[in-house]
Amino acid sequence: DGCIKAVGQADVIRNQFSEATFERIIDCSGKCVLPGLVDAHTHPVWAGDRVHEFAMKLAGASYMEIHQAGGGIHFTVEHTRKATEEELFSTFKHRLERMLRAGSTLVECKSGYGLNWETELKMLRVIERAKRSMDIGISSTYCGAHSVPKGKTATEATDDIINNHLPKLKELQLRGEIHVNNIDVFCEKGVFDLESTRRILQAGKDIGLQINFHGDELHPMKSAELGAELGALAISHLEEVSDEGITAMARANCAAVLLPTTAYMLRLKQPQARKMLEEGVIVALGSDFNPNAYCFSMPMVMHLACVNMKMSMNEALAAATINAAYALGKSDTHGSLEVGKQGDLVIINSSRWEHLIYQFGGHEALINYVIVKGKVVYQNEMCETMSSY
Repeated sequence: DGCIKAVGQADVIRNQFSEATFERIIDCSGKCVLPGLVDAHTHPVWAGDRVHEFAMKLAGASYMEIHQAGGGIHFTVEHTRKATEEELFSTFKHRLERMLRAGSTLVECKSGYGLNWETELKMLRVIERAKRSMDIGISSTYCGAHSVPKGKTATEATDDIINNHLPKLKELQLRGEIHVNNIDVFCEKGVFDLESTRRILQAGKDIGLQINFHGDELHPMKSAELGAELGALAISHLEEVSDEGITAMARANCAAVLLPTTAYMLRLKQPQARKMLEEGVIVALGSDFNPNAYCFSMPMVMHLACVNMKMSMNEALAAATINAAYALGKSDTHGSLEVGKQGDLVIINSSRWEHLIYQFGGHEALINYVIVKGKVVYQNEMCETMSSY
C-alpha cells in the first residue's frame, strides 16, 4: 500500500520478515536512508523567462522597482495568460522532475500568475493533472491574491476573489474536478493590506482551505499576528516579522516557512530563524522556486539556511522534512521514517547524512535513489560508478 511496514535494526527486521518475499532489495551498506524532502513553498507553473531581471537586480534595482516598472509578477502574468494549458503542463512537469531528482518527494505548488479567474483555473488544472499523473506528491495552493491585477484596486481585486473566484472554486471542488489544499495571499505594502488579506483568507477558510500565506516579507505588516489569530497553518517569508508576531506564531502552532533563497537573491535581511526556534516556532523551509528565485534544490536551501540563517544541520533537515510536512497539513503521513507513514525516502551515497547539506550543489552525485510510496522513481547510475567525495 506504499506505506512503511517496519523501521529498526537490520537483524530485527530480517527476523520479522523472514517468510516474506520482496520485489526488490536495495543494499544500503555505507549509504544513508532519509525521509523524502518536502518543499513547503513553490511557484512552479508559469511561462516567460525573467533572466533579464536578474541582471537588473545585480545592477542594484530593488524587487519593488522592477515590479513598478512592469516587471516581476506582472511580466510573468502576461506570458502565463498567453500560454496554453499544454505548454504550461510541459514546463511544469520538467520542473517537478528536477525537484524529484534533487530529493523532493512532496512539493507545495501555487497558482498566482493569472490574477483573473480563467488563468488561475488554467494553472490549478495543470497542477491537478500533475497530481494525478506524476509520482511526486503535490499540495496545491490557490494564490489568486498574489498581486493586484492591472486596472483594479486592491479592494476591487479582493471583492472579485471573494465573490467570484472562491465560489467557483468551491463548486469545482464539490464536483471533484479539482482538489485545492491551501489559500494564499501576498500581504504586503502596495499589494494586499492587512484587512484585504484577512477577508480573503477567512473566505478561503470558510470553503475548507488551509491558510498558508506570504507575510512580513518587505515591510512589517503584522501578518504573523493575523495568521495566528485566523488559525493559519503556515506563513511564509517573515523577513520583517515583529517580536510579537513570533510569540503569537509560537503560541498558535503556526509554522514559519522560511525561504533563504529569496533573501539571498534579493539581498534582503535574512529571516530570524534562531529567534523563532528559541521561541518555539515550528520552522519549515521552502525553495520559493519561481522566476525570481530559480532554485529546485532543497539540499541547497538547507545549506543556505545553515550558513545564512545560522540553523544547525539537524534543524535544517527537520525543517525540510517533518516541519515542512506540518506546514502543509501532512505531518501525520509524510516527513519522517515511521511505521504507517508513506514510504517516501531518499538514499544518499554517503555514510553520513550531513553530506547532503555540506556539499553545496553536490546533490547530483550524492542522491542515489528517490523512492515514493515504496517505488523507486529515480535511480542515479553515477552513484554506482563514482565516489560522492
